[in-house]
Amino acid sequence: MNLPNLLTLLRIFFVPLLVAALLADGSSATWQNLFPVSREIFALAVFLIAAATDLLDGYLARRWGQVTTVGTLLDPIADKLLVSAALVSLVDIHRVPAWIVILIIGREFAVSGLRSIAAASGYTIKASELGKTKMAAQVAAISLVIAGIRWPALVDPALIAMWAVMLFGIVSAADYFRKFWRKVDDQIKRRRRRELLLLERQKKRNAAVSKEPEIRSQESGVRS
Repeated sequence: MNLPNLLTLLRIFFVPLLVAALLADGSSATWQNLFPVSREIFALAVFLIAAATDLLDGYLARRWGQVTTVGTLLDPIADKLLVSAALVSLVDIHRVPAWIVILIIGREFAVSGLRSIAAASGYTIKASELGKTKMAAQVAAISLVIAGIRWPALVDPALIAMWAVMLFGIVSAADYFRKFWRKVDDQIKRRRRRELLLLERQKKRNAAVSKEPEIRSQESGVRS
């Protein structure tokens, strides 16, 4: 296994550590004995390191020519696990409204399902410019929310950032669905065009077959 894939797996292994840090009681003696920093700082560090591996693994895979099928499949899964785990944990500790998280995670499942349907139909929906920057926006917003646990002055900016991520996700999802509909519409038009051509050819064949007896009788009359 190459280094980019190892970094992707490392991002997945960071997920339970992040959840434990967000949901742990940072004031307990156990936490203070294990870690010299507060749980908020530790969770923020874990999340940022995990998010950094997303940039690093893609860069190394492209630079070293190590883009693999396993890495292509694992990378979006690792991203969704990291973001979803962080958001659900923040809902549990009442830092983010649940309905915003439902919309953000629901968008991820909808777009993933859309891509799967498109792939099964024989074509690929490439990531749009909006989709490419989505992860960066999510990382920035979630980092602000986690930092807001430690520094209350960041609570309002963090909430605004989460609103922006939600709206940004809805717009990018609409863009994906627009591309999907265009592909499906073009495919249906091509199929109908082929069906019409085949029907026209079949009519011509049937007309030719029906005229054969008449042509033969005319030829027989000429010979006689």
